[in-house]
Order: sequence, then C-alpha cells, then structure tokens
Amino acid sequence: MYLNPRIIGSGERTLVLSHGYGGSQAIWDKVLPHLSRRNKVLLFDWDFSGADDEAAEEEGEHCCYTFSRFADKLVALMDEMKLSGAVYVGHSMAGMVGCIASVKRPDLFSHLVLVGASPRYINSEDYEGGFDESDIEAMLARISSDFRGWAEGFVPLIVGSPDPSAVERLARSFFAMDPRVAHALACMIFLGDQREVLDAVAVPCTLVHVSRDFAAPPCVGRYMQARMAARCAAAMETIDSVGHFPQLVAPDELLGILDLVLGAAEEEEEEEGVGALASRAADAVVEEISGEVGLAEAGVAT
Repeated sequence: MYLNPRIIGSGERTLVLSHGYGGSQAIWDKVLPHLSRRNKVLLFDWDFSGADDEAAEEEGEHCCYTFSRFADKLVALMDEMKLSGAVYVGHSMAGMVGCIASVKRPDLFSHLVLVGASPRYINSEDYEGGFDESDIEAMLARISSDFRGWAEGFVPLIVGSPDPSAVERLARSFFAMDPRVAHALACMIFLGDQREVLDAVAVPCTLVHVSRDFAAPPCVGRYMQARMAARCAAAMETIDSVGHFPQLVAPDELLGILDLVLGAAEEEEEEEGVGALASRAADAVVEEISGEVGLAEAGVAT
C-alpha cells in the first residue's frame, strides 16, 4: 500500500511526511528543502496515488481499504526503513492513520503533527464535522458516476488558492487515481468514524488547522484536542489561510509551526540526554560511596 519510499537530507532526527487522499509525495515539495537541511525526511506514496493501480486492482485492495490497514502499512514501512522515535507529519486522512499507528507502535513516534486531520466528517447532534450526511452521500454518488468531472471542480475548491501551480500539483495526482479506487477510498474516509481512536493516543501531538478549511474546519481540531488531552499533550495551531493544503498555499506558515515542534523535540532530547548523564554520574557516586563503606567495614584503610 506504499510506493517509492525515499529519504532526503541528513541529521539525527527523522521526519515522516505522509500525504492524504488524492495527493502524492509531491505535495511536500515546497516545504521539503527547508525540512531536509537538518533532518532526515522520509517521503513515500500511498498506492492510490496512481503509480500502481493495476497491481492494487489485481489484489482487490481497493475493496478493503481501512484506516487500520493503512496504519499497519505505515508501521511496516517504518520498520523496513529502520526508523524509531520519528516526528510524523500526516496530512488529512494520513493524520488519523498516524494516530492509529502510534497506538499500535508508540516506539516509532516521538511526536505527531496532524495537518487538517479529522476523525469524522459527518455532523451529528453532539459533533460538528463539517458536512451533513446528505452532502456526503451526494459527493460519493458523483465520484462513482463521474469521478473526473467531480475532481475537476473539487481540486480547485479544496486547494482554495487561485495559484495555478498549486492546483496543478494536486490535480496531477488526483486525476491519476483509478475511479474505483477513488470511490472506495472516499467511502472509507467520509463515512468512517475514528473518534474513539483519539482516546488511546499517548504520543505528544500538534494539531494544525487552516482557519478557512471547509473539509476540516478548526472546530474539528478543537474537538480532537479536548478529547486527546486525557492521555497526551495535545496543542493546536491555526493557520490564517484558505483551503485544505497549507503545504501548497501557506508553506512558510506551516514551516514556522514545524520548526517550533522540531525545536521542542530537540530540547526534550537534550534534556533526556542531560538527565541520563546525571543519572549515570549519580550511580557512579553511589558505587564509589558503597565501595568505600565496604572497605571500611572490612578494616581496610582508604
């Protein structure tokens, strides 16, 4: 379920950049040069990005897409690349994939950055997800009957910017999807409910939402933050922009948040290192004192 993994850059810390529905690793191009200066950055494509639709169809994978299966594949990829303690940046559906993977294997993650993530898109009496159920049903019917026509209208809307280069970057990967795969995956995402997963996330988390994102509005982030607070340190940052793709439309603002996250992670690592040194020094003192006591008891002058 993943393709074309590659690591760019160098450094002691590793970032994993994971794209969402309709995207590819190319959506990170505007932030990659900065992030790879001081970090190892793992990029990859989910198989729905179009590069291997024939193989996916032969295996019938598009018929059984689940968030848990994507999480298992993410874990497998990180194990394959021999990663642990990584900062995971998951966009849109990949945010919840990262949450589930962190519950399965918390050792792989030091911090989750969830960009435009949502555990549930359909509104209910006690939850605001952004869409009425009838809206979701109409969208899924359109994807099923005329995916290309739907995508041509949806891509500029979801990007939210008149910048043709941003729209073109996303359109290439969107239009590369097999319509059947696109529909199956959309059903998984827009009809799913991953809210209970939030209760089990223990890895520190930063939620990033765009102020005018109709797909995952800031109210969703506030809900996630409140629900996750019982088990993990969950902070929320809001980018004053439009659309669902800040890495394309507001890359500098997103990088500012990521730099803060990475700086905090580096400080934590340094504090842990200092703590370990202090602990070892204290152990050495205890051993020395114990040794002197033992010699005194044995009647040996020191």
